[in-house]
Amino acid sequence: MTCGTNPRGAVIESLDLATAAARFASDRKAEDVTVLDLGRKASYCDSFVICTGTSRRHVRALAEGIIHDLREIGQRPIGVEGVDASRWILIDFGDVLVHVFEEPMRGFYDLEAMWADARRIPFEAQTAAARGAAGQTRV
Repeated sequence: MTCGTNPRGAVIESLDLATAAARFASDRKAEDVTVLDLGRKASYCDSFVICTGTSRRHVRALAEGIIHDLREIGQRPIGVEGVDASRWILIDFGDVLVHVFEEPMRGFYDLEAMWADARRIPFEAQTAAARGAAGQTRV
């Protein structure tokens, strides 16, 4: 499903947006980054990106960083919830929902178990410096 366009007007597919968000989270040292393809399993989105921060400060920084990085490629969130408590921040990009958890909250809600039948999408976890050295683009 189409999620939007980047600054050059190219269409961005929702799984491309999800894997970009996952890479950006990984770049910022998020732990246990997972992309779930919900496909036809959910009516409200196509995929989840789930990641963990090591502290509330890290959770907040991850969320802010993912939003910043995705804005640079022309994607703006529809909404953001949970920033004040910074234990579980939900960033809504329409077809893609990004969940940034503090460890105890991720274990408590266990979204991966709830969506156990969802396909896991591999993404290339690579630092921004390594991508730049290889001449790769961000998306």
